Order: sequence, then structure tokens, then C-alpha cells
Amino acid sequence: MIKCFFENDSPALLRHVVVHALVIKDAQILLVKRAAHLSNPGKFGFPGGFLDRDENSATAVLRELKEETGFEGRVVSLFSICDHPNRKGEDRQNVAFSFIVELGKKTGQPDKESSEVVWFDLNNLPSEEEFAFDHFEHITKYKEYLKNLTGTQLPLIW
Repeated sequence: MIKCFFENDSPALLRHVVVHALVIKDAQILLVKRAAHLSNPGKFGFPGGFLDRDENSATAVLRELKEETGFEGRVVSLFSICDHPNRKGEDRQNVAFSFIVELGKKTGQPDKESSEVVWFDLNNLPSEEEFAFDHFEHITKYKEYLKNLTGTQLPLIW
């Protein structure tokens, strides 16, 4: 939670905004293994992170993708918004915007937040326990979306 005060000096506890990049290519998903100094260390998750004060969510997801993987990207669509106040594995409350991102060229190296950058077959993922936060659940929702592609509206809100 972010502790601050409104204009009338009333205290406020606000939630963070985070972004996730769902990068899918040839039925594989790009994941990062979280570095030892982060929360949920050694677990797999989406390239992503906190929204900075001076950017919108689409800009943030592309910045995080490049920082954590070294790849450029292009936002295809907003996939989902998860605003559950008690997200699994979180040490602070946040609202997550998940974007479907088309992978571009590699122009850099992963930063110190990623100990590995790995492609996994969507049907042969690590176990749910090996995932950070609720990212396994996000992938499950993405796979459900693919099965029911006709008639499904984006973004999914949960």
C-alpha cells in the first residue's frame, strides 16, 4: 500500500499499479525467473513491474519487457485487469494490467531483476508452485481465452 494524504488532509492507503507482458510466439510463452533479491525469488513470472509516475501502462509494459529480457516489443492488446485486493503471493496490494505483446528484436541484455529468460511451451509449463504471485492463474485465463476466442471480449476483468 502507498500511504499518503488527500487534499483535505485525510489519510489514504492507495494501491500500486503493475503491468505484465504476455509474450506468446509459436505456442510458447516468454517468462523470467525472478532474481534472488526480489520478492518471490527463483520463481517464474511475466516480464513486468511497477508503473512509473511519468508513463502510461502500455509504455510501462514495453519498458519492463526491455529491462527484464532485452527485447523490444509492440503492444497488441490489453488482455486483462486484475484488481482483486488480495492477490496471491503479493507483499503489497496492487492492480495488474496484463498486455498481449508482440516480440520485437533483442537490443539489450536482461537487468538484475531476471536471473533467467526462458521460453516455455504453453502446454508444458512449470508447476503452479514454481510461479511468482498469481501469474500461473493469468496463463490459465489466457489459455481459456484462446479456446473460446470467438465472442470473447477483451479486456478480461477479474
